[in-house]
Amino acid sequence: MRPDASPSLPPSSAHAPSASASASAFPPAAPPDSLVARLRAAGCVFAEDEARLLVATARAPAELAAMTERRVSGLPLEHVLGWAEFAGLRIAVDTGVFVPRRRTEFLVRCAVALAPAPPAAPVVLDLCCGTGAVGAAVLDALGGRGVLHAADVDPAAVRCARRNLDGLGGHVHEGDLFDALPGSLRGRIDILAANVPYVPTGDIPLLPPEARDHEPRTALDGGPDGLALLRRVAAAALPWLSPTATLLTETTPHQAPAATHLLTACGYTSRTITDDDLEATVVTATPASRS
Repeated sequence: MRPDASPSLPPSSAHAPSASASASAFPPAAPPDSLVARLRAAGCVFAEDEARLLVATARAPAELAAMTERRVSGLPLEHVLGWAEFAGLRIAVDTGVFVPRRRTEFLVRCAVALAPAPPAAPVVLDLCCGTGAVGAAVLDALGGRGVLHAADVDPAAVRCARRNLDGLGGHVHEGDLFDALPGSLRGRIDILAANVPYVPTGDIPLLPPEARDHEPRTALDGGPDGLALLRRVAAAALPWLSPTATLLTETTPHQAPAATHLLTACGYTSRTITDDDLEATVVTATPASRS
């Protein structure tokens, strides 16, 4: 999980109780030059876009001033606004919770393409869910056709995911990977989107301060080679999957060969899919018994 370089947020209310459709264009009014200059001086590469978003979200001048102070102090823009745009949805993002990345929209597209065809209502699990953005976007793309579960070990992420998913009928569980899930899900999960942390521990200090200083370490640190969490998921997932299930995970191009190797060793048939525009890499895996 690595941060994108540009804001991915449309102008909209910052206080939505659940994931919802959002506008895609900035408001026509230009933000004050002084605000743009201040953001640029603070190192915001996309200062004009960010200024538009702050102006569009703030409900009063005093709130705009407070939001600006938080942003120039280094807080991620999505934490300042309280939401992020993801796959056409407005996702609530609480302070201290992992911000959904635009490249992860490719994981969503892959999951939707591999979901059982109508009229089936697939059981979807968003594992290591953070805000629940992946699960919300998958369910939205399926037209609500499915049963959504999400899980995370971080209590703050679970609270945020519940804000986003309760209105969609989603079920959010707190706990360590599959330990969080009710036993009734065994053998029933059709789509397992495991957006596990994959930054190698030694690379954490190299991340931008917005991620390194303001997002939970548990959402970033993938262990010595970045694959520690994926190993645990691969080793434990099979009993939870339906006979026709697909497991999907985001990774990097240089980690993908090792990821496919470890999945094969755990009893899966896997392949790597990439999207050059989003600079995204997804590994998909199905139980080898289906081959």
